[in-house]
Amino acid sequence: MMKESTRKFDTYHMHHTARHKHGEGSCIDFYAYHSGIRHWNSAFKSALSAAMLILSISLDNPYVSIIVMIAMGYLTIIKGGLPMRTYLSVMMIPITFIILGTIAIGVEVSTQPLGQYRLDLGFFYLFTTNERLKMMLFLILKVFAAVSAMEMLTLSTPSAEIIGVLQKARVPKLIIELMNIIYRYIFILIDVYVTLRNAADSRLGFCDLKTSWFTFGKIASNLLIVSLKKANAYYNAMEARCYDGDFMILEESKEIKPLQAITSTGFIILLIAVWGLTK
Repeated sequence: MMKESTRKFDTYHMHHTARHKHGEGSCIDFYAYHSGIRHWNSAFKSALSAAMLILSISLDNPYVSIIVMIAMGYLTIIKGGLPMRTYLSVMMIPITFIILGTIAIGVEVSTQPLGQYRLDLGFFYLFTTNERLKMMLFLILKVFAAVSAMEMLTLSTPSAEIIGVLQKARVPKLIIELMNIIYRYIFILIDVYVTLRNAADSRLGFCDLKTSWFTFGKIASNLLIVSLKKANAYYNAMEARCYDGDFMILEESKEIKPLQAITSTGFIILLIAVWGLTK
């Protein structure tokens, strides 16, 4: 019985991993529900993630950023049990945006041959300096650390628990309701889009550039119509379940263990000490 359950979980994990490669984000909750640190108190994980985010940005130290990245990766991969390939797959989208953004900061354009490193493109030069490359590297490390802190939270805490933490933090009810509805509805639209795209792909809808543009327009228009129909259907379903404007979220009681509080406090002190010794 145990082996059969494990086999089903592995099959489901492989299925969701494959779907994630095609751009589906609903498996994020799947990983969160099966994380090895899901039983940790959600408020504690949210506070720890926020603290790492704030320290990574405010201390602005490459050594601090590297330590935060390693620690958050350890919690997500080793303690949480998330495969390294899946972790890198989830991180790939923010990594791409970060690298493109920092390249725009580190490289400048000039009509004169300036800088220590330059590329002649005929009418203008792309140039940079050691100082700019250093600044670009430090910025990448800082943003990576902040992103890894947030990924630790999202890959180990289901969205319902994060929303519950926001409710306890007295975030306005309207914002929480919008977050909950939009978050859930995004994945519904993604599933509809994948279905429409697969249907078009099976009919050679992307065989050349002209056909691809035409198919894309058809998918976009159909997606709008289907999304309106699904929005109406899901609202009717909520009304049928006595929805009166309040989302009632049931939460499992999870205590903060003393060792977790002591370890996290010691880690924050370590980061501040590293910053003081290397600034």
